[in-house]
Amino acid sequence: MKFELYKEAVFARDLPERGIKKGDVATVIDYYDRPEPGYGLEVFDALGHTIDVLTVPETYLEPIREGERWNVRQEATQTIWAA
Repeated sequence: MKFELYKEAVFARDLPERGIKKGDVATVIDYYDRPEPGYGLEVFDALGHTIDVLTVPETYLEPIREGERWNVRQEATQTIWAA
């Protein structure tokens, strides 16, 4: 498994249908090996509210690298999951 559970991973591509941009960070919450390797992810806003939970193939992700910085961007519309 390339990404550890409960650690952060970075999106390697835009997912416009989900409001995700390349470089956004998510927390890995599950691993799937069928039909292809992939991960369950939880995406949070800057205040720690869950804004999406999704599954993507492993190729959609890349690790956080040395020297990278976190960034904040405003989303035009945002859905926050209610607990």
